[in-house]
Order: sequence, then C-alpha cells, then structure tokens
Amino acid sequence: MQWIWESIKHVYAISAVLPVIPFLLVYFGYASVTGDRKKAFRMAMDITTALLIGCVAVLFNETFDSSFGLYGILLILLLGGGLLGNVQYRSKGTLNMQRIMRAIWRLGFFLMSFCYVILMCIGIGKSLFTA
Repeated sequence: MQWIWESIKHVYAISAVLPVIPFLLVYFGYASVTGDRKKAFRMAMDITTALLIGCVAVLFNETFDSSFGLYGILLILLLGGGLLGNVQYRSKGTLNMQRIMRAIWRLGFFLMSFCYVILMCIGIGKSLFTA
C-alpha cells in the first residue's frame, strides 16, 4: 500500500516540476477525443492550475526561505474571489459563485504561470551564483 502512495507522490512531483507536459497531454488528449479545442484548452488550464499552485508554493518557500507560499497563494485567490464577487454583485445584484470560482481559477492559471517562470529563473540564478 505504501508503494501506491509513493508512486502518486512521484508522479505529482514530476508533473508539478514540468507543468507544460501535463498541460500538453491533457490538451492534445482531450482535443483528439472530443475535437473541441476550446474546451480542451480550458480543461488543460484547470488541471495545470492545481499543479502550478503546489509548484509555485514550493518554489516560493525555497527561494525566500519561508513557509508562507501556499497560504499566500490561497490568500490571493480568496481576495480575488471577494473582489470579483463584489463587482458582480454591484453590477448584477446577484452572485453566481460557480462563475466567480471558475474566473478566479483561470486567472490563477495565468498568475501561477507567471510566478512559476519568475521563481524558476530566480531559483536557477540563485543556484548558479551560490555554487
């Protein structure tokens, strides 16, 4: 039973370190099955966001010698959800939580991708110049 858990951890670790690979696998796999490239792109974004959140949290913690990475990401996502909910409530008078969650999750993809690239460059530079 222990080997199953270890295997899952290794697959997640490899997928999180190189998030482009699962993105491309999901995108091309889903697009080839359904033929709908827009829906495939959205699904690939949704799945990759979960991997990016974990990876960016670890990169942040390692780069800045902190343990705030995951909490900071969750805080930013919650604040973004509150702001979008406020805008939606003021403009339409009601809240559509599913739409807000989807918007925050997809905006999180772009934010996490940007942070991933920046933190990866900082981490590589830091390891090159401290060696």
